[in-house]
Amino acid sequence: MQSILKQEKTYLEELWKRIEEKLGITSERLQDSLPYTTVAGRYNDCDPKDRSWWTNTFWAGILWHLYEETKQEKYRTWARSIEEKMDIVVFQYDDLHHDVGFMWLLCSVMDHEATGDTQARRRALLAASVLSSRYNLAGGYIRAWNGNNNGWAIIDCMMNIPLLFWASEQSRDDRFKHVALAHADKTMEHFVRPDGSVNHIVSFDERTGQFLEAPRGQGFANGSAWSRGQAWAVYGFAQSYNWTGNLKYLDTAKRVAHFVLAQLAQTGYVPPCDYRQPSDSLLVDSSAGAITACGLIEIAKSVPETEKAFYLGGALRILKALDLNCAVWDLRDEALLSQGTSQFHLDPKGRWEVSNGSLIYGDFYFVEAVCKLRALIG
Repeated sequence: MQSILKQEKTYLEELWKRIEEKLGITSERLQDSLPYTTVAGRYNDCDPKDRSWWTNTFWAGILWHLYEETKQEKYRTWARSIEEKMDIVVFQYDDLHHDVGFMWLLCSVMDHEATGDTQARRRALLAASVLSSRYNLAGGYIRAWNGNNNGWAIIDCMMNIPLLFWASEQSRDDRFKHVALAHADKTMEHFVRPDGSVNHIVSFDERTGQFLEAPRGQGFANGSAWSRGQAWAVYGFAQSYNWTGNLKYLDTAKRVAHFVLAQLAQTGYVPPCDYRQPSDSLLVDSSAGAITACGLIEIAKSVPETEKAFYLGGALRILKALDLNCAVWDLRDEALLSQGTSQFHLDPKGRWEVSNGSLIYGDFYFVEAVCKLRALIG
């Protein structure tokens, strides 16, 4: 693994220099705002009207990466301010759902890991308690969203359950971990198909946990392969393996990764919105590529030396393709990545829907993947 990364050291350092330069400028305007997508090259701000939106701490996560890399106090200050803004969301309980994992992993957990702050730890443990309370004991899954979809679970939640593993480690209380394990097992059984493609949504009987159906979700059609859902599975199961050491999770991450890499080899390593979308569709999703790269790096850290090059090579090919085809290095535009798509079927009137545009979580995972690789070089 080291030999591969050493060959890419110059490229990764140059790429990081470009990222740091751009984010240094962007951050001076954004500071502690809650961006989601860009309008005319400028990131919007979901504060205060939409403070409970699921992506509201991805900018904080980017700031924590910048703080870890540069130790510039301004990044810590802005990230902590975002975290404090999110306090009101906890007490507006009705707006909370399965994505509390994303929302507090990227602010409070990253804060605690970087600074040891005790209040950040308390916030993250409270969020973990909220997430674990969404576990359907009879059904064996963490319920997605709110409203009338009581039996729904989604593949995205594999990225939320690391908060529960973290909470068990912090509290020395396995109750959080047991919920995470049960949900991961349910997801592995009912979401991941034999060929490595995955469902986005599965509907269960909330009283028995019996599989009912797999609605289309954000992909092209029932039975298709929404690329961001595939990415959540690769990274989510890899993280579950890291927390548990259980090989079934690593094997699942690898199976999904093999499906994804086979598809990406046909697309130049920039993902379409759905790997089974019509051939004439122009929708792509750079965020799915960045998330997948992070997952492949985690798999590479976990497999024998003879396998590492396969996964690291895939991650590097994705990052280079994103850099070449999707990255925005014009300092007048605040996004790092363009060509992100929130879902295949777009409602022109939808407030949150983005087609071949910028998504803050795409930027976050692009930054995270580069940081992961630079850390492996040492």
